[in-house]
Amino acid sequence: MLLRTTAQLRNDLARVTLRNSIRTNVVRCLTTRCLHRRSLQRYQGSGGKFSVEPWRQQFRYYADYPDHIKVALPALSPTMETGTIISWQKKEGDKLNEGDLLAEIETDKATMGFETPEEGYLAKIIQPAGAKNIGIGSLVCIIVSDEGSVAAFKDFKDDGSAAPAPKAAPAAAAPPPPPPPKATPKAAAPPPPSIPTTAGDRVFASPLAKRLAAEQGLSFQGLRGTGLFGSITAKDLGGAGPAMSAGTAHAGGMDIPVSNVRGVIAKRLLESKQTIPHYYLTIDVKMDAALKMREQFNRMMEKENVRVSVNDIIIKAMAMACKKVPEGNSAWLGNVIRQYDNVDVSVAVSTESGLITPIVFGADWKGIAQISKDVKALAAKAREGKLQPQEFQGGTITVSNLGMFGIKQFSAIVNPPQSIILAIGTTENRLIPADNERGYNSAQFMSVTASCDHRTVDGAVGAQWLSAFRSLMENPMTMLL
Repeated sequence: MLLRTTAQLRNDLARVTLRNSIRTNVVRCLTTRCLHRRSLQRYQGSGGKFSVEPWRQQFRYYADYPDHIKVALPALSPTMETGTIISWQKKEGDKLNEGDLLAEIETDKATMGFETPEEGYLAKIIQPAGAKNIGIGSLVCIIVSDEGSVAAFKDFKDDGSAAPAPKAAPAAAAPPPPPPPKATPKAAAPPPPSIPTTAGDRVFASPLAKRLAAEQGLSFQGLRGTGLFGSITAKDLGGAGPAMSAGTAHAGGMDIPVSNVRGVIAKRLLESKQTIPHYYLTIDVKMDAALKMREQFNRMMEKENVRVSVNDIIIKAMAMACKKVPEGNSAWLGNVIRQYDNVDVSVAVSTESGLITPIVFGADWKGIAQISKDVKALAAKAREGKLQPQEFQGGTITVSNLGMFGIKQFSAIVNPPQSIILAIGTTENRLIPADNERGYNSAQFMSVTASCDHRTVDGAVGAQWLSAFRSLMENPMTMLL
């Protein structure tokens, strides 16, 4: 008959598909279900007649697990691309309450606490402590609601799927930097160092052979490969001799993995120098009046255990200078130049993991005593790695002080998208000419250098801002006006 029923067509199609997709001793998985060999045997023993319905009923669920939540690595800062798990604060099987500290994660800015998103039990830790360069959205752990379901995830393997990680809100004026470099990749080993050979020769070797030769200091010179097309394999290295040094001998040392923080610092500073037209202005500030005011203030506030530093006065003077010359409190945003109302001063703080800039918000309207308290609290949290993202993201102007190390003068790199960073040198006693019997007087001077972005702050404007700063420092009482 030329006409065929729909059922016959369906059976023929299923028969061809099954014959092409199933081989001896092979089980083909379709999603979470598997097709048994006896389906093929049933087909072969049925005289060529195959029913679609019995074929569908041979699927079994092998990958089903109890109800669970896949916890993905979230973006803990707007510029975060990857993270490193420093430690787990909970063990598998532990009871979790919403808000409990689950793990400590190193981001591109600092080490931060990752809180438990849901109440339940920690069934499986996917990424162990020390795992590096974990991408945002990657699965880090499994949470279940029932304690009895924990055992079901003992042998759970990550199939690469995880819930999308929630993204943090972007900073108001900080565009995300390039992704940080990978420190020590786990999934794929880095290419081994090149093995010296005779000049002009090209050596074909397997990746394993290259790695072993690099680790053992062996040379491919004179070796005859037994691999494909004569390539050198690992077993061919038995007759290899030591590698000859090429060029300058390599000095002994230690390779230190690049942390996420250090990688981002390198990227952002390189980006700043390559994309921002820097120029530098240096001026000497007479510090006698500021130092006298500081001494008097600390003596008055001694009972309240408040001590003001020179840096606290500098932060206040910078904020007030920005109110006098608002172009200094601006940011280059590509299509617009944004001038900020409040002055949020980023303070460069050196930590074990690298440089970080916690922010004194509203420094223009805060008193010097409050600024001092804020700086001390932020610096302590920065060195302990406990800063929250909102405490170091943003800022409208930056100060970097190396005076305590005896540095007389230096030039800092602009912290994008800000327009000015002020580099503070040490305060030293100098002799200045005077119309008196001795012919001179002594005074305390401090050298400061402003690094400016020429796109937002022209040279004359930068000079006006720096002049306003010097005037405020040399006449500190005017900060009260």
